[in-house]
This record gives sequence, C-alpha cells and structure tokens, in this order.
Amino acid sequence: MRLKSKLVAVTAAASGMGRAGVERFVREGARVAAIDINADALDALVADFGADKVVPIVADLVDPSGAKDSIDQAAAALGGLDILWAHAGMPGPASVEDLDLIAYDKAIALNVTSAALGAGKAAPYMRARGGGSILFTASVSGLVGSMMSPIYSAAKWGVVGLTKSLALALAADNIRVNVVCPGLADTPMKVGFTGRSGDPAEAAANEAKLMANVPMGRLVQAGEVADAALWLVSDEASFVTGVALPVDGGFTAR
Repeated sequence: MRLKSKLVAVTAAASGMGRAGVERFVREGARVAAIDINADALDALVADFGADKVVPIVADLVDPSGAKDSIDQAAAALGGLDILWAHAGMPGPASVEDLDLIAYDKAIALNVTSAALGAGKAAPYMRARGGGSILFTASVSGLVGSMMSPIYSAAKWGVVGLTKSLALALAADNIRVNVVCPGLADTPMKVGFTGRSGDPAEAAANEAKLMANVPMGRLVQAGEVADAALWLVSDEASFVTGVALPVDGGFTAR
C-alpha cells in the first residue's frame, strides 16, 4: 500500500475530487482527516469509509481561523501529519467589470489564503515527523489565462507560485510541495464556471467551447485527478517537488 500508516488531511474532502482522493488514500493505507464545510456530506463519507479511517472536521476555510484551526484539529485527531492535500477552491466572479469585492475577497480567501494558511500550519507537524508532502489544487487556469474566470485564474496562478516558492523553502526539511492542475471537471462545481447566469443553453455552449480545445475531447473525471494526487503525495514521487501537473487531456499542450 502506497500510503500505509500515513496521516493525511484533505480539504474540500466531502465531494468531487476531494472525496475521490479520500477514497484512494484510505484504500492505500492512510488515516484521513476530512475537512469540509458540509457536515452531512462528511457524515456520509465516514459511513462509507469507516470511522477508524476517516475523521470528519467541519470548517469554513474562508475564515482564516477555520483554515488554521482545521489543520491543528486534524493533527490532534490523527496524532501528527504526513500529508496535506489543500484542495478547497471556488470559481469566483466572472468579470472584473463592476467587480463584486465581497465575492472577490471570498474567492481569494478560499483559493489562495486558505491554502497558504493550511500549509503554514501543516509544515511544523511534518517537520516533526521527518518530512512530508503538501499538495495544492490549482487548475489549467493557473497555467494559462481564462477568459471565463479571470479572478479564478489569478488566484490559481497564485497557488502555482506558492507551490514553487514553498518547494524551495521546505526542501531542506524533506517536505515536498506540488500542485495538481485539472482541466474542466465532471463535478458539481463545473456549472460554476460554464453557467454562472443560470441559463442551461449558455452553460452547454461554454462547455462546448472549452471542450473544442481539449485534444482528448472530454471532461476530466474526479477519480483521474485523485489518481494524480495519490501519486504526487506518495513516496513514488519522492524526488518530485515544485511541479505543477496538468490533468487536462492535452489542453495546455497547445
């Protein structure tokens, strides 16, 4: 098992890619602190994978205290921390014209600030155990511009920069830092990118526009991103740090 006896925290763990990651990490021998704002979905996660394998932690990561305290709670519940997958994120405003600053601040707080705060809290726990692995989730929009989601793109570029900087800063502590960059995914958050107006026709047209630039011609599945995450946090990637790995069907190969 690739994560035997590893102590893992996952944010946004109760649905989509995060949930798929919890499933794979548990299957590979880890104990997981699953962090999410949705208490009911966390209860379902525990019911599916077992209270001996998954510890639920309810937290609002937009709140800096929630972002920091959730990592402390995870380490306390597990008895330490080897791995953090800081996966939480949201689309944010679709335009900078008449920018809603409340929505903007929330998007930056969840996409960037919670990741930085989580990593800052996790690193000392990992250092105490001789090293570890921090994984962020960005997006292809953190590697190339996004005409539909400029704020999300700006935030995820920030996450990619954070990854590379922390990879340098923490290498001497044997803490690896990487980021996975999915393309448009077949998850509940998809409509937040393609159909912000609530018009199904607009959502379908935007999805088709995006898919026209994906050589493999389909959406990425949550499990495919979780598989990439599993490899990046495992010892199979023991000499991999500072990497932004696209899981995008060739979208960024253009």
